[in-house]
Amino acid sequence: MTHEEFYRIKQLPPYVFEEVNRLKAQLRAQGRDIIDLGMGNPDMPTPAHIVEKLCETAHDPKAHRYSVSRGIIGLRRAMARYYQRRFDVRLDPETEIVATLGSKEGFANLAQAITAPGDIILSPNPAYPIHAYGFIIAGGVIEAVPALTPEQYLKGIHDAVARLPKTPRAMVLNYPSNPTAQMVGLDFYKEAVALARAHDIIILSDLAYSEIYFGDVPPSIFEVPGAIDIAVEVNSLSKTFSMAGWRVGMAVGNARLIAALARVKSYLDYGAFTPIQVAAVAALDSPQDVIDGIRNTYHARREVLVEHFVKAGWDVPYPDASMFAWAPIPEKFRSMGSVAFAKMLMEKAEVAVAPGLGFGEMGDGHVRIGLVENQQRIRQAARNLRRAFSTE
Repeated sequence: MTHEEFYRIKQLPPYVFEEVNRLKAQLRAQGRDIIDLGMGNPDMPTPAHIVEKLCETAHDPKAHRYSVSRGIIGLRRAMARYYQRRFDVRLDPETEIVATLGSKEGFANLAQAITAPGDIILSPNPAYPIHAYGFIIAGGVIEAVPALTPEQYLKGIHDAVARLPKTPRAMVLNYPSNPTAQMVGLDFYKEAVALARAHDIIILSDLAYSEIYFGDVPPSIFEVPGAIDIAVEVNSLSKTFSMAGWRVGMAVGNARLIAALARVKSYLDYGAFTPIQVAAVAALDSPQDVIDGIRNTYHARREVLVEHFVKAGWDVPYPDASMFAWAPIPEKFRSMGSVAFAKMLMEKAEVAVAPGLGFGEMGDGHVRIGLVENQQRIRQAARNLRRAFSTE
């Protein structure tokens, strides 16, 4: 028996990024210096005071025992303080917050908690893969809604609700968006909440990039009155504090939905290592300049990337938020599709990007470029691109 014979595995498509990653590994094995702008993997160090708190707590033998699956109360209280300070939203740390092993785990286990076989889920396309496949693994049916702009997505949600034979179970929102880097304001959330309340649809909002923005400040869906009745929001410390490998996130919102998530998690895990959770408290209670410093680094990289890639012949638009640029494939190469274009960039320019097809078929005309190298390396990538484009 091969793994392809297992029912849930058969529901998943071939992993597009695997093909690109395989080529990247081959080229690096040959000694090629690949500038990797493909994965959203923060390269900045976690701030020192957070690491110090981890080390301090790890010396306590009591901290080496099992933790609790919903997160220690001190961490949930810190998460509540963050939402109060950042969004002026009050949450009960006992009933409306669960600490998760990153936002991805929280999202996937929410899907497990709320999905019955055959439930219809409205999901954006293009989208971060877990937004669809978390539900597919749970037995749901994805109704992919085109989402090249927030306006297109919201209209598509309205149309789908009117057209589908039964009411969708849930809709997925993700702004600032991965991969498109687009943002929305409160009016978008007000319309989404009104629609969801009218049809008893659950909203799952992914706000993992709440602190990586370059203009307008991203809101939380819970700034909309009544959102708490039908929504859960996941967030993460990964990008805000450069803590991706620590795997600390949160799910907050409607108490009934949070209780369902907590119940599922109680069967699956004992929570993160307690010293990590204590360090996460130190992160969430950090002075604002810690968050500002990480955001400013991404902003500076954004400016360098767009300026120099444009000079190299690639019209990359400025992202409004997130740690990515969502770039249309240059006209000269558009017929290749995003996977072949990404492989060509690696072979000819030694630059790795994420093919848009990996985020859904609507993304195939684009690639995602991560702001995950320093400015010098970004300039080098642009020089490599210029040479590659001139010889193709």
